[in-house]
Amino acid sequence: MLGKLDNHLRFNELALGLRSTRQSVLASNIANADTPNYKARDIDFTSALQNALANTAQTGTLNTTKPRHFPTPAPDGSTLADGTPLLYRGVVQGAVDGNTVDMDVERNQFADNALRYEAGVTFINSQIKGLMTAIQGQ
Repeated sequence: MLGKLDNHLRFNELALGLRSTRQSVLASNIANADTPNYKARDIDFTSALQNALANTAQTGTLNTTKPRHFPTPAPDGSTLADGTPLLYRGVVQGAVDGNTVDMDVERNQFADNALRYEAGVTFINSQIKGLMTAIQGQ
């Protein structure tokens, strides 16, 4: 029974986690808007979610003999800790100092991502309320 509930909520759990990660990346871009040679980064949300769903579909226990058997993020910063690839944002108009952060784009992406995160939280809350109503038999 618990496995069915977990499967029912897994998509939203993964989506909210990726939205949170993306918000951190976008916040980093905004924070580095005045840093010379900083390149704006982002994640491809759709492909990252598809990869996360594919990875969770592979169930089973992992047996390891050494603690370093688990994959770690690339040392060059090209991926996040969960393996999500960090991509460089396309440059619309670069700055003289080599910085590629466009504050209008970043603020727009930040607000859009925050809105989608809030919508996801609202949706998962309604799912949980519906499950609780079904469990209580009301």
